[in-house]
Amino acid sequence: MSQAEKSDALMGYHDLLGMRVVEWQPGRAMIELTIEPKHLNRSNNVHGGVLTSMLDSALSLAGLHCSVPGNIRKGMTLSLTTTFVSPARKGILTATGTLRGGGKKTYMASGEIRDTQGNLVAIGEGSFRRRGGSESPEGVPEETSGKPGE
Repeated sequence: MSQAEKSDALMGYHDLLGMRVVEWQPGRAMIELTIEPKHLNRSNNVHGGVLTSMLDSALSLAGLHCSVPGNIRKGMTLSLTTTFVSPARKGILTATGTLRGGGKKTYMASGEIRDTQGNLVAIGEGSFRRRGGSESPEGVPEETSGKPGE
């Protein structure tokens, strides 16, 4: 996956949090986030909402890899379960999502977040739905994939 494809994979809210795609291939996605003060709760741990957002993105992307440069696949979260295992306060977090099964439209993925030392921070699993045109691994040209926010 090229650097341009990685940077195009996440935008908007993901940019706001500072998430970046570091690996994306069929059935697997990895997202990193460098912990900053804005990510912390009042106990100086990474906020659970940040961890859940990382898992949501990594798990979703695991089922949306596109094999055609310039095309895109989109999806939506149907359900997401997050279990917080241990706190994180500094360093880099890595969320890994793995496709577990499903069909053309609906798929399931699971994953985890680890800190810089390799400690397990959170685990999650979810169900996702590919949007129209995104059922095929070839996806659709980005300009015909719908309006922003769809």
